[in-house]
Amino acid sequence: MVHGGSAHSGWWDHIAPLLAGSYRVVALDLTGHGDSDRRPRYGLTAWAAEVLGAAAAAGISGKPTVIGHSMGGWVTATTALHFGDQLAGIVIIDSTLRDEPDERSRFRGRGRASVYESRETILSRFTTVPEQAVLLPYIAEHVAAESIRQTDDGWQWKFDPALFDDSFFDEGWPEELTLADHLPHISGRVAFLRAEQGLVPVTMREEVKALLGHRGPVVDLPDTGHHPMLDQPLSLVTALRTVLAQWEITPPQ
Repeated sequence: MVHGGSAHSGWWDHIAPLLAGSYRVVALDLTGHGDSDRRPRYGLTAWAAEVLGAAAAAGISGKPTVIGHSMGGWVTATTALHFGDQLAGIVIIDSTLRDEPDERSRFRGRGRASVYESRETILSRFTTVPEQAVLLPYIAEHVAAESIRQTDDGWQWKFDPALFDDSFFDEGWPEELTLADHLPHISGRVAFLRAEQGLVPVTMREEVKALLGHRGPVVDLPDTGHHPMLDQPLSLVTALRTVLAQWEITPPQ
């Protein structure tokens, strides 16, 4: 399970147990995020290699299915593009086809980490990108608490603020790295989950369906924002369970 930009593995903490009865579930912190180390430069291909490395280190038997949200969907698609023969399939959750992730637009140029004098102050500043009207309080509180660390200077967000600057990306963020260009070249199973009130409009959903053809479903998650694990987690889990169960009984094309 691959988180979005500026997020971390804790975004899946309440989702993973609902899948763990049937599957070995692993969530990682990509470098520059959460409790993982930082790199002097970042790239989608390097993150894709980290995804496979985490799956192997966690003892997943057989080929893993990779599930990615938002920017993590771009990482997931890159994993399939470069390492598709090592995967059982991928699920992309509300990732746009061409626009760079909102996280990059918001944090670009920040360069240095913001410092807050107290834990209460930094937690009060927690918000999603893009902002979402509905967040289940107990989930948002847990995710926020896992997003911060105390340093000698004060309280800071865990993610590396430099990772959204173009100069810190090995590949930059050129047009050929978009999902629209990736999807036709991914040969394995692909499912796309669209948040009904998220970043993928109906017209883009139809374009995704055309790009996927018969390789996998495009599923609308009703009444969900861009971050369905924060407002409609059971809807998200139901969709994931359904897709994975269907793949178990249907031979790959």
